[in-house]
This record gives sequence, structure tokens and C-alpha cells, in this order.
Amino acid sequence: MLKRVVVRLKGGRSYAVEIGAGSLDALGEVARACLSEEARRVVVVSNRRVFELYGERAASSLRAAGFRVARWLMGDGERFKTLRTAEACVGFLSESKLERSDAVVALGGGVVGDVAGFAAALYMRGVAFVQAPTTLLAQIDSSVGGKTGVNTSKGKNLVGAFHQPRAVVVDTETLRTLARRELTAGWCEAIKQGAVGDRKLFERTKNFLAEESRRKAAGKTVRRRGKERDESRVEELEERSDGWSLERRDEELAGIIAAQCAFKAAIVAGDEREELGRRDARSRRVLNFGHTVGHALEAVTNYRRFRHGEAVGYGMLAAAEISKRLGLLGVSELESLREAVRLAGRLPAARDLDAETIRASLRMDKKSLGGRTLWVLLERIGRARLVDGREVPARVVSASIRAALGEG
Repeated sequence: MLKRVVVRLKGGRSYAVEIGAGSLDALGEVARACLSEEARRVVVVSNRRVFELYGERAASSLRAAGFRVARWLMGDGERFKTLRTAEACVGFLSESKLERSDAVVALGGGVVGDVAGFAAALYMRGVAFVQAPTTLLAQIDSSVGGKTGVNTSKGKNLVGAFHQPRAVVVDTETLRTLARRELTAGWCEAIKQGAVGDRKLFERTKNFLAEESRRKAAGKTVRRRGKERDESRVEELEERSDGWSLERRDEELAGIIAAQCAFKAAIVAGDEREELGRRDARSRRVLNFGHTVGHALEAVTNYRRFRHGEAVGYGMLAAAEISKRLGLLGVSELESLREAVRLAGRLPAARDLDAETIRASLRMDKKSLGGRTLWVLLERIGRARLVDGREVPARVVSASIRAALGEG
């Protein structure tokens, strides 16, 4: 049974996020229901790896709903999130004779979603698009909210547009083929959302990760003891070892993804376009917690060392450290956040990076106002505060970045 979260926007632009195992098979039905009656063609934007895994399922579902389907595959990774890629995508939409009533389907992670959404926003001044995210990060964060865009040599996401999807289809089965690092990146974003606005969501996510950690540890013990047993018996013992069955785990995972989407949807509904004048705790800007330093880490390593969520993991630790040094956040709260990030998975080593170089890179962050960094800090888990960069001494920033990088 699918879980549904509705993103409620003004002007009749609300849309649903459909969440559940196997939901990709309903992609065509969902697209047909949310698109114009005149829609006849769709272009599926993906990358080669994802399309090999899920492309035919998606295309078959779309064809069954009466669409003619074309595909366009882009490179895999943040370094392909560029204006050149978006231009090539727009060119393919034109070659495919996509009309104003037709649509783009983004099948992949956050990079695919950002590029496909941006190309859809540009083509014919905007055609519809549907998100079918296949990574945890995209499922809980980037597919919801309508932010699309690309990076430039001057910084991350400096060119983009607000272009809301018509629907989001989240198939939790796609997470089974994700690399460990992609899951870590997604869980870091999940921790971020709870940290800035919902303590219960933070604790629920953290407890799930702790249970997963215990399950894996128990499974390793079972495998060592059961080397001579058949594989099915080992898997059975692994499930029994901590009372956390696969069925229960999948159900709880879908519930967490739905809760994460609901939190993001509530923030977006209240501040869709991230209004400049808002500084309250429900501003969309609070979702940038960890992104100030995270974006700088990505930039100084040429988008090659970190997955986006991994960089955000370090960025959260740095922002929380700043919060503690400014007297906003208690030590126990900081340690709770550190523990959650550790449970998300190991981050790439970063001790070799220079804190001063990273701090200098903060000036290029697109969230700056009046030439100053606008920090998203924490008063406590579940409560964010926006702080003008003038109130954060440079020595505190540098020391906090060094402390955060030492956690990896």
C-alpha cells in the first residue's frame, strides 16, 4: 500500500508524493493522472546505470498509460550538473518534438532531478515534469520543493529556477541497489531535516539507524557462527538475532521517508521561494543547515571527493560546533548530532583539507546576503536559528571547521 504526502501550494499547484515498494510500476498511471489530457510524449532523463536497472520498468509503465517514450542519458555525478549538460538536454527535448502539453520524467538521483527539472523549466518556457527519485537523498529532499539548477565554476547551484514537479513517485525498492555511500549521503540529509525543525523526526531517524547498526553487527556474528549452514538459514538467523525483520524494516523505512517528505512539504508550503526577508525558524532557509560549509567542501575538492550529503554531514558538524562555541547549543545536543552522523555511515577523510581555504570559499555561497554569510545554526535539536555572518568571528568558523573535519 502506497503512502501519500501532499505538497500544498497556492494557486492550485499542489502535488502528491507517492511512496512505497514497487511504486515505479505505477509511474504511468500517476503521470497520466497529473498531466494534461493532451499529453502524448514523455522524455525520460536518467543516467546509464540507473536506466539499466529501472529504465525499462519506468518506460513500460509510461507506455501502458498511452505515452510515447524517449530517453536521454546524462553523465553520472555532480561534475555533470552543468549548463552544458542542461543545454544538451534541452536540445534533445526539441529533437524529440516535445510539445507544451508533454512532459519530462526525471529517473535518478538529485543530479538527474536537478538537471531534468531545470531543462523542463527552460524548454518552451516551462513544460511539466515528474520526479521518480532513486536515491535516498533525492527521495526525502531534492525531489520535493521545486528547486532545480546547475553548478558553475563560481559555485554550486548558482544558475537555476523554481519549477515544481507535477508528481513525485518514490519506489523504496530502488534503495536496495544503492551503494553504501549513497545511503550515507541520504541519511545525512535526513538527520539535517530533523535537526532543524522536528526533534521527533530526528530521534525516529536516529533510532532507525541505531537499530540498523545493531542488526548488521548481529548479522556478522551469525555469519561467523553459521559458516557451514546454508545461506537461507544464515539470513533467517540474522533476522531473528535482533527481532528486526526485513518486512518490519521496510515498513519503517517507508514511514520515515514519508515523514521526511511531509516535513519538507510543510516548509515548502509556508515559504515556497525562500523569501529574502524571512529569518524565522520555519523559513525555507533553515533547510540549508550544513550546506554553507558543505558547498564549500564540494567546491574546493572540485566535486570529486564527496557525495553532496557527505559534504552536508561535515557541514552540519561545523555549524553545530559554531553553535556550541557561540553559546547557543548545549554539549549534549552537539554530541547527539555527532552520534547521528556517525550512525549514518563513514564520511570520506577530510583532515587534509585546509580550514582557511574552506572559509575563504564561503564567500561564494549563493545564500550570502549583502556579501555576508547567513549561517543556519542550532539552538537545540529541532530548533534552528538564522545568524548574520557578522556575529560569527572568523576564528570561530575556522576552529569549528577544523573540529568537524577531524570527525571523519
